[in-house]
Amino acid sequence: MSEATPTRSAVIERKDERRAMHEGYVFLDEKTMLLAGEIVRQLREYEGKAARFAEAQRAALAALAAAITQHGLEGLQVYVPGTLGEVELRITPGSLMGVQLQLAELHGDALPPEAPIDVSPEAELCRQAYATLLRQAAGLAAMGGNLERLFLEYKRASRRARALQDVLLPELDRDVAEMETRLEELEQEDAVWMRRGAGR
Repeated sequence: MSEATPTRSAVIERKDERRAMHEGYVFLDEKTMLLAGEIVRQLREYEGKAARFAEAQRAALAALAAAITQHGLEGLQVYVPGTLGEVELRITPGSLMGVQLQLAELHGDALPPEAPIDVSPEAELCRQAYATLLRQAAGLAAMGGNLERLFLEYKRASRRARALQDVLLPELDRDVAEMETRLEELEQEDAVWMRRGAGR
């Protein structure tokens, strides 16, 4: 607290400041709870998608092994690949408590521009398996970014709430208490001087 003589208006000002600060703390506390809830919800969804992605990855590797067995490594290397020219990445934006969120989806098929010469079911299954993997990867990547941004905002809001609760609000409480104590002392001193002046 400053060494200046406290006044009733200064006490009222500090109390108003404390009230506003407490409202800020309540808002930040509610924000951290909402963010934590969304993080938990998205993390569960992410884990489910990650498990499905791992399954798709294993299926793609098995399909690749079958295609290599059918064509040989060199034969598969010259097999006409699919193209992403007709594939569209659609991103749907959203937000929660000021945090930018995204939903990403791939639309379209990564079909080859021309039919392969040595068509085989194994190579086509391999192409389809990796196209599926690519579609799943887009959604998983967007969700991973969402979780990162949500967690960063959660940490920021939590740190600010703790600073208000543990440092700034207690400091203001001490300042107000000291100012009120000093005002009472000054009022008692004034009363003593008034009585002494009246007795003369």
